[in-house]
Amino acid sequence: MTQLTRSILLGLLIFGGEPGIHAQSNPRVCRNLSELRRAAQKDESQRMVELRSHIPSLLFELRYAGPNNFIHQNLYPARTRHTYLRQQPAEALKKVQEELQQKGFGLKIWDAYRPYHVTVAFWKLIGDERYVANPAKGSGHNRGIAVDLTVVQAGNGLELDMGTEFDHFSDTAHHSFRSLPSKVLENRTLLRSTMEKHGFKYYEEEWWHYSWPEPTRYELLDISFNRLKRLRR
Repeated sequence: MTQLTRSILLGLLIFGGEPGIHAQSNPRVCRNLSELRRAAQKDESQRMVELRSHIPSLLFELRYAGPNNFIHQNLYPARTRHTYLRQQPAEALKKVQEELQQKGFGLKIWDAYRPYHVTVAFWKLIGDERYVANPAKGSGHNRGIAVDLTVVQAGNGLELDMGTEFDHFSDTAHHSFRSLPSKVLENRTLLRSTMEKHGFKYYEEEWWHYSWPEPTRYELLDISFNRLKRLRR
């Protein structure tokens, strides 16, 4: 990727621009915090839950809040420390964490809620629905029902070997790819079986990506992390 492409992408992320997207498709996107708050008052499942306070034992490495990601740029504000899921997947994730802790493990979160304009920027860069969401449809991350994560050892926080890094765009990251050491397959199975047990659905092309079912029940959101903090007040 050229420096010019990175600069254009970074500008889109900083300013939330979406040039051209409405000419192709115009999905319903909630950008109003008050609207989100009203929806949650009518239906508790619509509530956005901050994960760091809801599940204190989780580890976090929010990859898009720093340069340690596939474009080597901050995609979120550099000081982003909090991320969110809707009520039901947040409660389910808490159960996953509790079960893994009983086995001497835990979860590390790389990403959860993702503002819609970031998905637009991803699409401009990758443009492949196997690896990034088409903005015309939106992402489970935009709806607050998807999470990118891995399993770590309790105590020292070391990641289990999953065979690839996060955001590794090749068939090696697919669940169906079996030409891997038995320990790696075992580790992937531990994560998948525990997530599925508590209601999450896996995504074939990415061993780290899980989402809550019935995505159309949840609106696409383009509300900043800073604004979402106001929900906790």
